[in-house]
Amino acid sequence: MRKAVAILLFCSAGMLACQARQAAASERRVVATAAQLLAFSEKLAAAGSVEDAKTILSALTHDPDKNIRNEARFRLARLMEAEGKNTSAALMLRAVVDDVPTAVPVRLELAQLLDRMGDKDGAWRQIRSVRANGLPPAVVRLIDRYSEALRAARPSGISLEVTLAPDSNINRATRSDTLGTVLGDFTIDEDAKARSGTGLALSAQGYRRFPIPGLDGAALLRVSGFGNLYRRSEFNDVGLDAAAGPELQLGSNRINLEAGVNQRWFGQKPYARSFRIGASLLRPIGGRSQLDLSAGASIIDNRVNDLEDGRNYSAHVGVERALSPTTGVVASISGERLNARDPGYSTTGWRAGLSFWRDVGRLTLTAGGELGRLKADERLSLFPSKRQDRYSRFSLAATFRQVQFGGFAPVARFTIERNSSTIGFYDYHRRRSELGITRAF
Repeated sequence: MRKAVAILLFCSAGMLACQARQAAASERRVVATAAQLLAFSEKLAAAGSVEDAKTILSALTHDPDKNIRNEARFRLARLMEAEGKNTSAALMLRAVVDDVPTAVPVRLELAQLLDRMGDKDGAWRQIRSVRANGLPPAVVRLIDRYSEALRAARPSGISLEVTLAPDSNINRATRSDTLGTVLGDFTIDEDAKARSGTGLALSAQGYRRFPIPGLDGAALLRVSGFGNLYRRSEFNDVGLDAAAGPELQLGSNRINLEAGVNQRWFGQKPYARSFRIGASLLRPIGGRSQLDLSAGASIIDNRVNDLEDGRNYSAHVGVERALSPTTGVVASISGERLNARDPGYSTTGWRAGLSFWRDVGRLTLTAGGELGRLKADERLSLFPSKRQDRYSRFSLAATFRQVQFGGFAPVARFTIERNSSTIGFYDYHRRRSELGITRAF
């Protein structure tokens, strides 16, 4: 059987012809269509010759006929999934979706796979993209039943993004030469002014789920962190967060309750530590939208300035909607209240954001903006007025899935950030570029 497979593999221009020489130097030619090879690969897989079937399907993924190419990818992904190669299978299914955004069965297969891998947000995004196709009622009911089946969760996982990041203001500092105070203008030291540089930006998250007997849910342990590392270590900014709590599925709602601790370092020295509790809710709205609600409270211990110690309260509301199988929008608004030891550091603020994403073939484009305001309760004794900030941030990013390796793809991101403040220390503007790798799904 392997000899027959070897004969069939020399393919060209949709009409696949194969040659093999026998020991007596006689020549035999076998001609088969791509459709016949697809059928033959299925027979091989059913007979247990999975590697031979995968070899044929891998060759057919380069067929000039889009239908043949994507059917081969779909079948190959299923074989990879059966072997436990979930990342490779997800990449193969994503390639089909990039080629044919309206391929409902493939999106459903990808959603189910992402859910098993622990990427529930990615799974529900695929479901919303399916619903954006404008399906007939009978199919919608089928999708609803399928959605309810997305409950199994991968027990553990890890995600990672690494980028090289040129930044015009790595310390988010003012460019002004002086600082206005009630005692007059003070000269700002050069080391306290805005500094540019190129660093390594890292972000990662790992998690582990433990089943809760008798409940449709699990205990979730999560560790995440980020780092902006520069040649001059005094500007390094590193954060680490660990949290644990129940993750519950109540009907179509996913609820997370957690308690955690966060530690941040700046310039290799402890900057702030916080202990927090939080709750979040993810709820589908219709078939094409999702509501994201969260709230939290924390106790902050600022290791640099005790006057900034206090309690922080926050809330967030977000809605994501699939406008079409390849386009979506996310709107959000959040609020934050800090009750600090010194009223001059006590602040109330809000931010509102809007972002869009679009798949263009195997390229995903994302564009977004955010606006916000912040106001202090009282003025600090050194400054003539209370702190009042006006914040804005705009970003554009692209993920290039044409190039993939180990489940990762190149990503490019550009960000412009501006914080206009009545207090010079908080007034800055910043431009940041990033080029690196991220998950390719």
